[in-house]
Amino acid sequence: MDISEANYVDFVVTARKYKTLLTKKYINRPVWEKHMPGEVLTGLPGTVIETFVKKGQKVKEGELIMTIEAMKMINRITSPVTGVVNAINVKIGDKVGKNHLMMKIEPE
Repeated sequence: MDISEANYVDFVVTARKYKTLLTKKYINRPVWEKHMPGEVLTGLPGTVIETFVKKGQKVKEGELIMTIEAMKMINRITSPVTGVVNAINVKIGDKVGKNHLMMKIEPE
């Protein structure tokens, strides 16, 4: 892209206005989406070690629902909300990528 054809973007920092170009990496980045309350997503790629709940089971916020091994560490996944488990989209031994929807909990 030629500089003369570039689209400049304005931004303000402490009451001063600047113009800059956005990089291709920034423009092509994945768009962030807010997930719904009760969706349990992976933060890091890893392997599901154990699940402690079943579909239809009632859980409380902060209750341990599964463990995942990621980066040679065991990560404890807790329930984000109090509610009922609607869906479990993983099983023990599954390899999951970042932001994979592992479980849905219907909030109360």
